[in-house]
Amino acid sequence: MKTLIAIIGPTGIGKSRLGLSIARTYKGEIISADSRQIYRYMNIGTAKPTLQEMREVPHHLVDIINPDETFSLADFLDAAGRAVEGINAKGKLPILVGGSGQYVWAVLEGWQIPHIEPDAGLRRELESRAANEGTGNLLAEIARLDPAAAERVDCKNPRRVIRALEIALAGGKPPAVKKPLYNYLAIGLTAPREKLYEMIDQRVDTMIRNGLVEEVKWLTDKGYGPGTPSISGIGYAQIAAYLAGKTGLEEAIKQIKFESHRLVRMQYNWFSLKDERIKWYDIMQAGWMEQAAKLVERFIQEK
Repeated sequence: MKTLIAIIGPTGIGKSRLGLSIARTYKGEIISADSRQIYRYMNIGTAKPTLQEMREVPHHLVDIINPDETFSLADFLDAAGRAVEGINAKGKLPILVGGSGQYVWAVLEGWQIPHIEPDAGLRRELESRAANEGTGNLLAEIARLDPAAAERVDCKNPRRVIRALEIALAGGKPPAVKKPLYNYLAIGLTAPREKLYEMIDQRVDTMIRNGLVEEVKWLTDKGYGPGTPSISGIGYAQIAAYLAGKTGLEEAIKQIKFESHRLVRMQYNWFSLKDERIKWYDIMQAGWMEQAAKLVERFIQEK
């Protein structure tokens, strides 16, 4: 089986820093498991690696589509699979890094996802229903057609609810978990919740200072407005609302922090601290990076 390292955990915890450290030590290449870093032109709000970091360590699945393009879980699995195969073929170490739980487990568990192209007409109809009725009726319809999908979908994300119903109406099957394709080591990073929230709030403030408002304005000026899939992401949606005069900047920043905290809680649903497949490290504990590095060394030596 091909070898793979996965570095997972909540947003803002330092996954990229550990991934870069491992890649430098073991001639690795990074595969992003972040559902927002796939978009071009969206750098500050997605906390993308810097150009220097990407020159030093090859990164995959970063800056691969425009903000108005769609990218399904099936698309991600295809692209991630090609990246793992290519990295292994070069004799290098693939390192999957990200906090999108669905992306991560789809790779590690070997999910099979139906390829169902978006139906523009149906999507407009479902978007209209979601705007007028909320997502409750759509979720009920998914549950009737595909109960497993109804349990998986993020019910607070209208875009994902709409996509799940689109697949269900097209007769798509739920992901069939099969034997993992890779011999993997999953390293999880965590921290006390209040400390993590504090770190996230500081990161949001840094994004604002680094030009997040200007980045969103540039995107909206280029036609990537609030109706664009990518702009529904945390940070972009709130600043777009501010630029449209729907809220003040201070309130927008407050909402970004609130939604980021909620995202952390959702991520811990995907990455349970009780999951024995994940080796967890508390980043507030001294020497955690050295311990993680030793674990990686043992894993590589035993492969």
